[in-house]
Order: sequence, then structure tokens, then C-alpha cells
Amino acid sequence: MKRIVCALTVAVLPLSAFAADALNGTVWKTVDDKTKQPKALVKFTENSDGSLSGTIQKVIDPQAKTKTVCDICEGRYKNKSLVGAKIVTGLKKVSDGQYANGSIIDPESGKTYKFKANLSKDGKVLSGRGFIGVSALGRDQTWYRVN
Repeated sequence: MKRIVCALTVAVLPLSAFAADALNGTVWKTVDDKTKQPKALVKFTENSDGSLSGTIQKVIDPQAKTKTVCDICEGRYKNKSLVGAKIVTGLKKVSDGQYANGSIIDPESGKTYKFKANLSKDGKVLSGRGFIGVSALGRDQTWYRVN
């Protein structure tokens, strides 16, 4: 009986790796949609409910103008370091490569927006859109996979 349980465990464990979402564990370089300059590295993790969160791992700014503290953010991130800030929450996969129903905090304005994203077929580009109300009233950002 023990051999059967061990054999089944060994056979099923590799399958759990395929169950994880394609964004889970990936790191992305965010790029400012206006200046086209890199802003931060964001890592996605999958939550117990299957949704995804994105946390700032590092602030990047070649011109040293990016803030490292969110002094205009509302709520729990007010006057806190941007490193470690969970800026994307509740993002859920709706179909292959498409995500919706999330929210994103913009550290430049301190506002929270609805968020949806599309992952390119090669998995190297994430096209996101933050918006209020309807998607047409928003703005796009393109993020690039680091790992």
C-alpha cells in the first residue's frame, strides 16, 4: 500500500507545477507609458484563491527621479516604501493569456484603478490597462519579462 501511495505521489507532483498560472513567480520591468523609462521590477505571485498579486521588488530609475516612498498613496501604502508594495491585486485569468478583474495602484498619483492585462504568446510582454469604470477611460502600459 505504501508503494502505491508513493508512486501516486511521485506521479502527481509534477502535474501541480503545470497548475500554476503562467504569471506566477515571474518578474516584470515596468515602463512609464509617457516617458518610456523603466520604473520598477514587479513580481507576480499566485494567491490561495487563484488570483494574482504583483509586488514591487525594486525601484529602477536611470534619471533618479522616481520616488521610493509613496507619499501621496492612500490607505496602507501612505508614506511607505514602494519596495514591497503590492501594487497589483485580485488579477484573475479569464482565458489563455488574458487577465481581468484586478486593481493597480499608481504610485505617481496615489490612485487605485481597475486593471486588466494580456500576456503575449511568447510570454515576454505583458500589456496592461488601468482604468476607472470602463476600459475606454484608461491608459496602457507595456511591461517586459525579466526572468
